[in-house]
Amino acid sequence: MNTSDKWILFIAEGFGSGRLRPGPGTWGSGLGLGLTVLLLQLTPTWFGVISIASVAVSVPLCGAGERILRKADPGSIVLDEIVAMPLVFLPLVLQGYKGGHSLGYLTNPIQAWPWWVGGFVLFRTLDIWKPWPIRPFQYLHGGLGVVADDVVAALIAGLILMAALVIFSIPRV
Repeated sequence: MNTSDKWILFIAEGFGSGRLRPGPGTWGSGLGLGLTVLLLQLTPTWFGVISIASVAVSVPLCGAGERILRKADPGSIVLDEIVAMPLVFLPLVLQGYKGGHSLGYLTNPIQAWPWWVGGFVLFRTLDIWKPWPIRPFQYLHGGLGVVADDVVAALIAGLILMAALVIFSIPRV
């Protein structure tokens, strides 16, 4: 394996988190929570732009990881989980922006822990279970198939969080 392939694989495997056991996807999702925290320091617009750009960049990287490992959607490739995790919280970010809420509630672990835990558990459950409409996206070719099912799972988890927002209302800070 040449140096370029090693770097691509290192990134596709979530900077090493994809090699952790058990549950490499869960470790990658945890790293995705860290990315989400960083993105929450930005404006909602930049949160969205960088989240979407990260997904776009991850498709060819995950596809290259598949080719390097010579395996379809290997468990060690977790970049898809990392870049999908911010999308779980995108609806809350957009709702906070639209509703005039401060986004501080999401960065305050004491106030926001139910949202963080709920988003994480929802995403992991949907990503592992892959109910309709998530499962068909997994069968897309190459990196698109690796990433698309995670993106759909994240967006569905985000919509469920939005429903909880409507029911329980996020506190203003």
